[in-house]
Amino acid sequence: MATSNLTLVLRAQQGDREALDELLRQNQEPLYRYIAGVVGSAANAEDVLQETFLRIARKLRWLSEPAYFRAWSFRIASREAFRALRAQRPDISLDDVDESRLPAEAPALSGAEVDELRETVTALSPASRAVIQLHYFAQLPLDEVALALDLPLGTVKSRLAYGLEQLRRTYRKSE
Repeated sequence: MATSNLTLVLRAQQGDREALDELLRQNQEPLYRYIAGVVGSAANAEDVLQETFLRIARKLRWLSEPAYFRAWSFRIASREAFRALRAQRPDISLDDVDESRLPAEAPALSGAEVDELRETVTALSPASRAVIQLHYFAQLPLDEVALALDLPLGTVKSRLAYGLEQLRRTYRKSE
């Protein structure tokens, strides 16, 4: 049975290298999927993941709330992913998008629909894509998405609404 993230974080903060390795191993796949969704390329995702792991290892001892490790690690991954995107295209702006109404509760999707949705999400702006990836694919609640992206909750909701509206338009065109 896997050791909980909280226990691993506490041990790693005390200098236990094996605990740090296990913590990174347990969180590698969700972080990689999120990063790949934001940067859009497997090669870039690998580089960003490595930078993310380096930052996590260096800064873990300063994490004051070990229970929020998951959101904190996604925040680091977000910063690294957006840094990589800016390096590729310096004109990317992460300013607030159009303020919109909040979306209704989303219905459950089949595996094939999720795969199709993942492909469609890559066409969204990086700001909306990050929120959708964290909320729906990494299954973080909106307050943790806000924490991970270091944004106000209202901005996260706005980006989510904008991204969902873009996805609806895309699906309406394809029908």
